[in-house]
Amino acid sequence: MAGAGRYLRLFVAFGRFGLNRELAFRGNFIAKVLVEVLWLAILLIFYRIVFAKTSVVAGWSESQYLFFVGCYFSLEGLMETLFLSNCNEFSNLIRSGDLDFYLLKPIDEQFLVTCRDIDWSTVPNVLMGGVVMGLALRQMGWTFDPMQVGTFLVMFGCGVAISYSFMLVLTSTSIWFVRNQSIFELWWLFTSLVRYPKEIYSRSWASPLGFVLTFIIPILLVINVPANIMAKSILDGRMMAFTLLVTIIVLYASRRFFQNALRKYRSASS
Repeated sequence: MAGAGRYLRLFVAFGRFGLNRELAFRGNFIAKVLVEVLWLAILLIFYRIVFAKTSVVAGWSESQYLFFVGCYFSLEGLMETLFLSNCNEFSNLIRSGDLDFYLLKPIDEQFLVTCRDIDWSTVPNVLMGGVVMGLALRQMGWTFDPMQVGTFLVMFGCGVAISYSFMLVLTSTSIWFVRNQSIFELWWLFTSLVRYPKEIYSRSWASPLGFVLTFIIPILLVINVPANIMAKSILDGRMMAFTLLVTIIVLYASRRFFQNALRKYRSASS
């Protein structure tokens, strides 16, 4: 518990430092926030146009799909706030030799590499996604159910963990490739795939891809499982258990992969 408290205090300190840095350049901070607001507005307008032509898309009504979009926006915002900039800069640490100093610190290397900076300009994404989900639930006439909300939060946390594991694996490849800009294009592919319900892969020619993206490379679990719990009140015990199992496996596997990558690292001074 003492160790956990130490890392929590470090994380809070990192967050405070990041906020002070963002506020030192308020114009840039406001501009970044406005870009994120504009992006969400474009998404909502696009889907509103789509549902003006039909009442259901892949088995999702407009309000249900609105919840799905809000869930996606919150999760993506959380990933960008906590991890994306840190992981994207990992290759710079390798090229500059600054990774040597990180490895010498008496702190877990994975924590320091992936959690050392918080991008406060994307925090509004998390909040805006929450607002969109709330509006969608209101449209559906949803009544509060603590068990449903608790299950959703657990599955949402699993989605964050799966996304983090995928990002950590991509980050680790920088040890071998040094420059990871092209590798991180896979992250944007990842976010593009999780943006849509898995039902779009239900047609015969797409069902093999849907199977792969659900059970082999389980990225469709990230948004679909938590969104189904709230938007459609679908509590599939087997799928939730599978999601929990996948989360444990990918967290363990990605950490081992990262640790193995660090053992292959050659110091800038060597």
